[in-house]
Amino acid sequence: QVQLVESGGGLVQPGGSLRLSCTVSGGLFSMATMGWYRQAPGKEREVVAKIISAGHTHYADFVEGRFTISRDNARKEVFLQMNSLKPEDTAIYYCNYDTSYRGGASFWGQGTQVTVSS
Repeated sequence: QVQLVESGGGLVQPGGSLRLSCTVSGGLFSMATMGWYRQAPGKEREVVAKIISAGHTHYADFVEGRFTISRDNARKEVFLQMNSLKPEDTAIYYCNYDTSYRGGASFWGQGTQVTVSS
């Protein structure tokens, strides 16, 4: 069983920064596509950023160069550095582990709250 634990959320003023971390136990981390998603109240969960095993990254359009996803395969961790945060970035941020491309499963963390407000 794969377990994911997110940390690093909190309250930050507009324009501020946060660094989210996700630690994975179990599974084949180095082979997984890791992603960060978010869900704001009343909205559907949406992808924020993904990073594949080889390190290539994908970002949602709304990121606009403000966020950076990275991974440490040795430590089985994935990070999301968020800069220039806006109130509309307020949401619960979820970490995702996905090996469905090779017949595996997808797992989610419990989420971490990010609130951007003055």
